[in-house]
Amino acid sequence: MIEEIRIENLGVIGRAHVPLGPGLTVLTGETGAGKTMVLTALSLLLGVKADPGTVRRGAGQAAVEGLVTGVAGTAVGDRAQEAGATLDDDGSLVLLRTVSAPGPDVTGRSRAFVGGRSVPQAVLGELAEALVTVHGQSDQARLRSPSRQRDALDAFAGAEHRAVLEEYRQLWVQRAQVQAELDDRTARAQELAREAELLRLGLAEVERIDPQPGEDVTLVEEIERLAHAEDLRAAAAGAHVALAGEADTTGEEAAAAVAVEHARRLLEQGGEHDPALAALGVRVAEVGYLLADVATELSGYLEDLQADPVRLDVAQRRRAELATLTRSYGTDIDAVLVWAQDAGRRLLDLDGGDERLAVLRGRLEELTTRLTSVGEQVHERRTRAAARLAQVVSTELAGLAMAGASLQVVVGRTDEPGPHGFDRVEMLLVAHAGAPARPLGKGASGGELSRVMLALEVALASEPGSAMPGTFVFDEVDAGVGGRAAIEVGRRLAALARDTQVLVVTHLAQVAAFADRHLVVTKSTSDGVDVVTESDVRPVEGPDRVRELARMLSGQEDSDAALAHAAELLALSDVGR
Repeated sequence: MIEEIRIENLGVIGRAHVPLGPGLTVLTGETGAGKTMVLTALSLLLGVKADPGTVRRGAGQAAVEGLVTGVAGTAVGDRAQEAGATLDDDGSLVLLRTVSAPGPDVTGRSRAFVGGRSVPQAVLGELAEALVTVHGQSDQARLRSPSRQRDALDAFAGAEHRAVLEEYRQLWVQRAQVQAELDDRTARAQELAREAELLRLGLAEVERIDPQPGEDVTLVEEIERLAHAEDLRAAAAGAHVALAGEADTTGEEAAAAVAVEHARRLLEQGGEHDPALAALGVRVAEVGYLLADVATELSGYLEDLQADPVRLDVAQRRRAELATLTRSYGTDIDAVLVWAQDAGRRLLDLDGGDERLAVLRGRLEELTTRLTSVGEQVHERRTRAAARLAQVVSTELAGLAMAGASLQVVVGRTDEPGPHGFDRVEMLLVAHAGAPARPLGKGASGGELSRVMLALEVALASEPGSAMPGTFVFDEVDAGVGGRAAIEVGRRLAALARDTQVLVVTHLAQVAAFADRHLVVTKSTSDGVDVVTESDVRPVEGPDRVRELARMLSGQEDSDAALAHAAELLALSDVGR
């Protein structure tokens, strides 16, 4: 329940305190006095988009603060705490919205606070869904919408129905997801089949050639060796002679190994007299061993080295064969082998496509069966609820000075299942005895829509388990209504307020007379500018309330006839309750 609202610098309101509380509260005042700004302030607290143009001229920003009580342990309190809000010790919650005035270089900025924590504007909207329902002229127009009529029926049908409806919605979402995947795979079946065939051809070619890791690099080395076998033989033989050959008779220098061995002996002899030479002799000996090893390896290399034109041809053809793979599947053979592994996995996935299609079709059939079953439950529950709702609303309409009027709630079938079921809900109004039943969207006047909407809200409030918020706000719900019908509207609003908080902005004294709390908004003039201050939003009781009702009735609050009529209305409202 909204306990109070405080407003600063919003439209004509300079500063105002609007006390609310339980039961029925009516807000009255002359046209342009500022009643609309009170509702604008409330809408800001409920997360509606802010209009910087509503900031009072000359002010830097507008601010609206609301105190909501009894939210501890409720959906409102839980959502607020999820957003980081802190509840007061008594379980109440403070909502705050500020709107900055637009400047030459900036647009107006809005900020929202819940329980002392800055939150996105959307959080206020989420809280509002469980906290307040606002009805105005635009909401009456929306009542003509079949979707709003269906929502009203679902709200009336009770908690068990809404649980079944939620189960249906989840099934519908799952079925839509499976259908989308099935459609996508079916549409792409030809494309995927082509991809699978290309992968098979590629893998078959790799399997036929059977490349080995690093084989292309090894082949390049082998081809180079075979193609230059004679040059390699000459180089190795010459090096072998230089290292290990004996000195010839022409007096040329001895081979390196012989010269090193000669130096070692000399140093060994001199080392007997000087350890330094002995150490050098050891090192020269190591060089000799190394030269001997190299000479041995060169000898073996010469024995293995053969000029083999046949092998060279085979290696070149193998290299060309591997090149066909690297041109298509990778920069080298190692990359080709990686591609083959990935392609094999992808082909397994594609070859399982038919199985996946079969699984999807089975899943779709299963979900369709379950969806149909739950949809039938939703239909049956709606049909039963429609009969009850029509009866309750028709009874209410009779009390709202619509004698002979009745509401019919028709639950038909749609061609295809939708997210809300198989049903098409339509409300038909029989405006008077003998009149044809016509859709609310076509045959109802503004005054009739006002009363139908009120009757629906009373029906929702009276049905155990129905979904209803803690607060209803009606902005001139009595438009187009007068006389005895206006009295009955007031009576029904008072009945609705027995179980919930109701705030009504009205111009009708017949409605205001039924209020538990009557607030009057007036304007003052300061420096030639209209402004509403805290003293201009005041509760009226006793004689003051009678005078306000008289003003609403005749525009003459001091008229004896109007005062008498106002007193009579108050007496009638007390008897009626």
